[in-house]
Amino acid sequence: MTNSAVSVAIYGTRPYDRQFLNAANIAHGFDLMFIEAPLTPLSAKLAAGFRVACVFVNDVVDREVLHALAEAGVALLALRCAGYNNVDLAAAEELGIAVVRVPAYSPHAVSEFTIGLLLSLDRRIHRAWARVRENNFALDGLVGRNLHGRVAGVVGTGQIGSLVARALRAGFGCEVLAADPVVDQGLVDIGVRYVEPDALLREAEIISLHCPLTPDTRHLIDAKALSGAKPGLLIVNTSRGALIDSTALIEALKQRKIAGVALDVYEQEAGVFFEDLSSEIIDDDVLQRLLTFPNVLMTGHQAFLTEEALTAIAHTTLQSVADFSAGRPLPNQVDAPRLSLL
Repeated sequence: MTNSAVSVAIYGTRPYDRQFLNAANIAHGFDLMFIEAPLTPLSAKLAAGFRVACVFVNDVVDREVLHALAEAGVALLALRCAGYNNVDLAAAEELGIAVVRVPAYSPHAVSEFTIGLLLSLDRRIHRAWARVRENNFALDGLVGRNLHGRVAGVVGTGQIGSLVARALRAGFGCEVLAADPVVDQGLVDIGVRYVEPDALLREAEIISLHCPLTPDTRHLIDAKALSGAKPGLLIVNTSRGALIDSTALIEALKQRKIAGVALDVYEQEAGVFFEDLSSEIIDDDVLQRLLTFPNVLMTGHQAFLTEEALTAIAHTTLQSVADFSAGRPLPNQVDAPRLSLL
């Protein structure tokens, strides 16, 4: 099979997806079909005659969708993201559909964005920007706190979490606690202290989440964790939305148990994030309530969005397609959930 005969149906695409995938495809010459709609049982029919379907983080690839893809002739599901909790891997195996992902595209992109969110939240930069747009230069209500000397907890010290831990420890002079069953000796060498997750949640003044979503980590930040947290806690989540119980978070915010939250992800973000809904009524009461708090900073899942990351995602995704079409081993294949950090 020549590359030109390999057809790839790419779902949920935006202009930046098309730009970087087309650039990466110069080296391969695949037949790419860009579909703006997300992958659903209905839109899966658009992949008829295509051997490969490519999806993003919020596409729900359950058994019904996989059956539709299999009937369309799809044999490879390429995730242009690291997470795969949205895929029924058992069903994919039963149907003979291989699943690949992009395990690491640009840890620096997400880690740098994480620090940016933390700084903006802690120093009220987003609120100050909104004020001066209306010629309000008053400083009341904008008092922040130094990061230096504070206790920061990093949950998950893989490629992204380790960069965040290093920035907080070496860059800002925080005391850094880490929770991960795999100890990064390089972090220990610069003074990062590994503790159990429960101890981290109790002791940290800042918590940054960088672990995958598994049954063990789902609602890691729940009512119990929030009730035992230190007063003035700041939480940053650029990992997976469902690591935080949003309803419990709202209650903690209402009771003033935490000082602020910065979220680039949200547990019910599918169908909302990546869309322009500025003229629509959003019927997610939890999301709308979160947006009313002055100490909640939310962005629309953009931590990954750099030129370098998009380039890496495109190249890795299409290389997996090339390996598949040539019958080579798939280094980035996902056979079963195997990551459990906590």
